[in-house]
Amino acid sequence: MGETKRTFSGVIGGLVGFVAMSAVAGVLIAVGITPALAISSLATSSTINAFENLPNYLKIDELSQVSTIYAVPNTGVPYELASFYDQNRVEVPLAAMNVFVQDAVVAGEDPRFREHGGVDLQGTMRAALAKFTGGPTSGGSSVTQQYVKNVLVQKCEVMPDPDELQKCFEEATDPTEERKLKEMRLAIGVEKEYSKDEILQGYLNITGFGGTVYGIQAAAEYYYSATAATLTLPQAASLIAIVNNPEKFRLDEPESETNGAANGYAANKDRRDYILREMLKHKKINQADYDAAVASLIEPVITEPSTGCQTAGGAAYFCDYVTYQLKTDPTFGADEDTRMTNFRRGGYQIYTTLDIELQMASEAAIAENVPMTASWDVGAVATSVEVGTGRVLTMAQNKMYTQLEVAPGPEYTGINYNTDFNQGGSLGFQPGSTYKVFTLAEWLKEGHPLGERVDSARKANWGTFQDYCDGAQSFPGYNPRNDSNEAGRNYSALESTIDSINTGFLGMAKRLDLCKIRDMATSFGVHRADGDPLQKGASSVLGTNEVAPLSMAVAFAGIANKGITCSPIVIDRIIGADGVEIPAPVSTCTASVEPEVAAGMAYAMERVMTQGSAGQSYRNTSPRVDMIGKTGTTDGSNDTWMSGASTEVATVVGVVSVTGKDNNQRSLDFDSGSAATARHRIWPDIMSVANAKYGGEEFEQAANNVVRGVQVTVPDVRGQSVDAARETIEDAGFGFLDGGVTDSELPAGTVSRSDPAAGASTSTGATVTVYSSNGAQVLLPNVVGQSLDQAKGSLSGFGVVANEQAVTDASQNNKVIAMAPAAGTPATPGGTVTVVVGKTAPPG
Repeated sequence: MGETKRTFSGVIGGLVGFVAMSAVAGVLIAVGITPALAISSLATSSTINAFENLPNYLKIDELSQVSTIYAVPNTGVPYELASFYDQNRVEVPLAAMNVFVQDAVVAGEDPRFREHGGVDLQGTMRAALAKFTGGPTSGGSSVTQQYVKNVLVQKCEVMPDPDELQKCFEEATDPTEERKLKEMRLAIGVEKEYSKDEILQGYLNITGFGGTVYGIQAAAEYYYSATAATLTLPQAASLIAIVNNPEKFRLDEPESETNGAANGYAANKDRRDYILREMLKHKKINQADYDAAVASLIEPVITEPSTGCQTAGGAAYFCDYVTYQLKTDPTFGADEDTRMTNFRRGGYQIYTTLDIELQMASEAAIAENVPMTASWDVGAVATSVEVGTGRVLTMAQNKMYTQLEVAPGPEYTGINYNTDFNQGGSLGFQPGSTYKVFTLAEWLKEGHPLGERVDSARKANWGTFQDYCDGAQSFPGYNPRNDSNEAGRNYSALESTIDSINTGFLGMAKRLDLCKIRDMATSFGVHRADGDPLQKGASSVLGTNEVAPLSMAVAFAGIANKGITCSPIVIDRIIGADGVEIPAPVSTCTASVEPEVAAGMAYAMERVMTQGSAGQSYRNTSPRVDMIGKTGTTDGSNDTWMSGASTEVATVVGVVSVTGKDNNQRSLDFDSGSAATARHRIWPDIMSVANAKYGGEEFEQAANNVVRGVQVTVPDVRGQSVDAARETIEDAGFGFLDGGVTDSELPAGTVSRSDPAAGASTSTGATVTVYSSNGAQVLLPNVVGQSLDQAKGSLSGFGVVANEQAVTDASQNNKVIAMAPAAGTPATPGGTVTVVVGKTAPPG
């Protein structure tokens, strides 16, 4: 190529630069290298004074490093879920760096590194001369100077304000002699403070290798799927080549025309081979090593570093929840933004509570039973919590995780269905009848036994409910039916729990306080997913608050833990970049109910599993331990739930309508079977693994007074007026319910019968339903022994059906020997009475 012509201004500029750099060189000789020459003509006193007045101390901060989230499987070997970083860097000591790496840096960047005091005088003069003459640019900065520059740039990159960051960066990289002079002064200071090995180690850990890759360890992993210790000679030289000009020499742009796969990464190879020649020149390698290295091809093996939770696969939503927990931990900073910034730069090792085996079982169970997409907005969730610790063991759903603001398809979402809205979750889901356990808890806490009966009749007006927060409340027109159309009028609390009787629980709530039921749910850690206060109307008793599944799992773990609820945690250990353990967030455990109340709850909820609505989940679980549970189905069967626990693990499973649209699951099918029963196929698969791994003990036995209460005999009020019967029953300690009019032989308006019946034993406080007579019945007379005609006369008003039966006693011939209904039975006139007439055989 032709010689480049220089302009007059260019010559003058170069001359000025040369003079300035010459002055710098003189100063370096005078004060940095040989102070005795300070009186020589090479440097003036004013230049020396100006140089010595520059700052010479450089505070070297902790480098930005990769933070990693792990799960620890049974093997004890941590399994990486995801990494987070602003700069992909892993600091390693010099001893963990191949000697080829160290020699390549020194030979290629600063051959006199081991000899000078921070600034290479020959290199500086060569750079100044090149600038003056307009010749090829020659790098004059020593490794120590480059280290100083990188440290200054690193200080800029941690600044949160973009404007301040840009200003800082421009000052740290300003291509002026003034900035160069400051850099040299700091380099001399660094050399006085640190050894050569410490400087080389710091340089190789801080320097950039293109893009977000920083430090030799991350570069080795990224470009060659190796470590800093296992790099070969040509690999080491090619990586150090990148340092000279990261964007020009990087090896992850195979389509590049100047430095791509097609030309063998020519630009990098030229720089690599230069470094290899310098290594040979300075006797760091022999001729054979050199020949083999320059003959080798550059063949990068790009290993994309994991960044963000999308690398965690099915555990991505758990990982996402971990990051939200980190945002609230003051360990990482004063506010949310600072905490995440520090986490992404701090080199933390986060060891989580995730149980990989149980997580895999959860993911598999959902995948086998619920599709990612369907003709409706289907969602499926499963989350498990360890009883007594609050450790979250699993978190799965039927979607693939994405961090994109717009999901690439309906099978993707960035929303965690298991958690609260402010933790990356949804606005929550109605838990349906699984929420009834809090009314059950309040019922037992207030001293009502499981055997106590309440008014369970369906009605359009339930009257007034107590509410200590806002005063008595009524809900005209609220008339929920029972899921299986049960029509009983007087269910016990135990029966209502086993078969999930809506009207039974409303009857229980009538004897309680709606605000106290809400308080009970809160004491078990339950709250609305959207952050609003829990609603406490009559419908809330049946589970209409939108809550996160994780909240319900925590609550069921609290029930299984003898009434002690532990807040959820997802981090077991935190190790800082310096290897020192940092205190992890701890679970807070508080008593929600007394142990005897929890035992009563468990008594009822065990029977939900063995006798009631959760039987399918119970039967399909193996191995089986003592388990408690409760099912839930929301209005229109839009959402279906199975929540339960052993004494060791609590699991909540739900199949939901993500957007809340009406989709009756009882009329929908998946490949695995009915959508409405998918929960009973998923929950057993998860709990089978949990039971096999964690085992389970028997739940505490409930006291007799909790199950049955104090047993009292129901008084006989037959024949009394309704008002008199009410007084008698309430005086005996029972609740009174008017059951209306029924057929009876007793005088109209008087009590004909009660339920439970007179003389029966039941718990004090139970409801006794009283039925009054309409006077429409009479007691059947006894017609046995009468002739058929006499019997018909006695049974006037009734239809008589006669049947004959052979007899041998002549006295029974043509006489009634039996009747049905029996004599003394109340019967309504117009009905039929069957009589049996005896007949002897005719004489033979």
